[in-house]
Amino acid sequence: MNSDLLKVLNNYKLVKKEKIDSIHFLSIESFQCTLNNGKIIKREKVLKNGRDGDAVIIFPITKDNKIIIACEPRVFTEKTVDIGFPAGYVEEGEDAIDAAKRELLEETGYSSCEFIEVGSFYQDQGCSAALNHYYIAFNCVLTSKQKLDESEFIKYFLVDFDEVKELYQNGYFKGLNSAYLIEKVHNYLNKD
Repeated sequence: MNSDLLKVLNNYKLVKKEKIDSIHFLSIESFQCTLNNGKIIKREKVLKNGRDGDAVIIFPITKDNKIIIACEPRVFTEKTVDIGFPAGYVEEGEDAIDAAKRELLEETGYSSCEFIEVGSFYQDQGCSAALNHYYIAFNCVLTSKQKLDESEFIKYFLVDFDEVKELYQNGYFKGLNSAYLIEKVHNYLNKD
């Protein structure tokens, strides 16, 4: 595996975690729902920053067939760091495709005019209305520097398809969104 990638994985590992006062990103609303059959059920809905929390996950492929992967801290996971793909939340009033273009540019500095949606699924339909949208971005080109939020630490790497496959098979992609996107991209590219 790429030694620079291993270095970043090690650098982004968690060394200390302290509980602090809430930052109020997550909130819960409680509902009483009456079904068509007259039964009543009580449910709670998780909101992210006051919204449903729809998100986009992008599988970016450059003009020379390199895949852009992202390494970033994931402090509540076993390894506290993860390899995945550029992703982020859909802003209020924003279309998912526009969010995908924005997130790709912000997180990597790459842009593309050729996005294909390969699926969309609820994050956790038992307590959320958040819908994830999965995209392939073809012919990505570097057009700017990363524009990360203050609390984002993302290092991206250009790898080939075989390296993505190897990282996936060896368990380096631990997030379900990334694993699902890899499968959807594989099916899309091999549909003939």
